Amino acid sequence: MSNVTQEPGEPSAEAVEQAAALTRTAVESLPEGRLARQLGLDRPLRIKLGIDPTAPDIHLGHTVVLNKLREFQEQGHRVVLIIGDYTARVGDPSGRSDQRPMLDPAEIDANAETFMEQAFKILDREKTEVRYNSEWLKMESDQLFALMARPTVARLLERDDFQKRMAAEEPVSLLELVYPLLQGYDSVAIEADVEIGGTDQKFNLLFGRDMQSSFGQPLQSIMTLPILPGIDGVKKMSKSTGNYIGVTDPPEEMFGKVMRVPDANLEEYWQLLLSEDPPEGAGPNEAKRELGRRLVARFHGENAAPGAEEHFNRLFVRHEVPEEVEDFGIGDQVHLPAALAEAFGVSRSEARRAITQGGVKLDGEQLPPEPLDYPSDQLDGKVLQLGKRRFRRLVKGA
Repeated sequence: MSNVTQEPGEPSAEAVEQAAALTRTAVESLPEGRLARQLGLDRPLRIKLGIDPTAPDIHLGHTVVLNKLREFQEQGHRVVLIIGDYTARVGDPSGRSDQRPMLDPAEIDANAETFMEQAFKILDREKTEVRYNSEWLKMESDQLFALMARPTVARLLERDDFQKRMAAEEPVSLLELVYPLLQGYDSVAIEADVEIGGTDQKFNLLFGRDMQSSFGQPLQSIMTLPILPGIDGVKKMSKSTGNYIGVTDPPEEMFGKVMRVPDANLEEYWQLLLSEDPPEGAGPNEAKRELGRRLVARFHGENAAPGAEEHFNRLFVRHEVPEEVEDFGIGDQVHLPAALAEAFGVSRSEARRAITQGGVKLDGEQLPPEPLDYPSDQLDGKVLQLGKRRFRRLVKGA
């Protein structure tokens, strides 16, 4: 331990103003007033974010926290990005009604590489210190036992997730009880001044203060940020629910997904993703379009935004076929449900249902429920469409 020895004094007016700007979109900044006092120290602060790489790709929900880290970097502070290659094996119980499955170490490492590559679309690489918590958590058993002796079981069981599961007579494993301990020790290992996370991480962030206290370190302040709802406007943005916008989504797909954001969530999206209010006087449609342009430009470059918007207009305003459509080879006789299943990766029953419900078009014309079999000469060169966004050009003998 080296550089975090100084306890902050009373903040200057400038520090109070900086803290107010940094916490503008936060749900909580605790303890109240501590961040302003820390900003008065004569050194850059160490801002911690811990990420367990349980999946390879990040979505816009992740960028809410990454955007906040970038704000700290722009104020001259040091971001410490902790890749939880060790804690990912345990599994964070936050917001869980059951235990997370354990991941293979090779999968964790591969996910970490992808995550960092995408995170640096937002973070300043030069102002980011990347650490793997296996550096300090891969310890001998006597060290682990000494660490486990510091907190009490009663303190760990205060966690709301555990309380709910025990009330429902659902099991809580000893491994899950250890998770906050390990994540809290991360704050000790890297001498964190501030730790940031979503509101579902509040217990873990506060436990980091407990661990620092037990090691005699100055205590970090914590900042919790809102959790971005998905494009359904209801559930937390997540790949598992399909309501996400991925930072690596193609420009056209990213813009189209933004246009599906409910009007009621627009202000929240603008503030959390761009730290701005929607354009004054703009209606919901134009506000979504501008949000889409800005996000596509951020992740794909300025030149990608006009094409993404034109693609949307072509499909959903003028109801035209996209300029580029992937070919799909057909034989002499085509059974439509089978062709849809193979071309779009759906089941034959889903394909039949889409046909019956009028969700299949050929060159823009809705196909009737019958017939289901067509000679290839009737289909060759035409565009088959499933739903609003999926297209294939049928090519005989391809």
